[in-house]
Amino acid sequence: MKVNREPDAGGPIIRGFTRAGFRLDETRVLEAVLMTVTEAQAWSPPPFDTLDEAALAAILEPAPEFILIGSGERLSHPPRALINALDARGIGVEVMDSRAAAKAWGVLRGEGRQIAAAIYPLTA
Repeated sequence: MKVNREPDAGGPIIRGFTRAGFRLDETRVLEAVLMTVTEAQAWSPPPFDTLDEAALAAILEPAPEFILIGSGERLSHPPRALINALDARGIGVEVMDSRAAAKAWGVLRGEGRQIAAAIYPLTA
């Protein structure tokens, strides 16, 4: 599926996705992806129910407004301990399925929001 890009706010943009991964700008990330407003990197995430701060360390500094978490094919909620730890740092969390997260990333970046994202693959 192709994702339309919102007005350019700079940084990586998810251009599309398939069941195998996400296409960022002109490259394909075949697994999960961590993104900040300046860069994107392939990510080997832990099982979703064990997601913690350590797994997100690459996108926590500088602290974003919030982290957009794509939970995979279906909406799932991350561990409460992660939400509490990020809240203690002043970082909000928005969780949605990965398709919605991929689309939301472009919209939010088009608004110039200073966010980060951790997006699980659609299939495990």
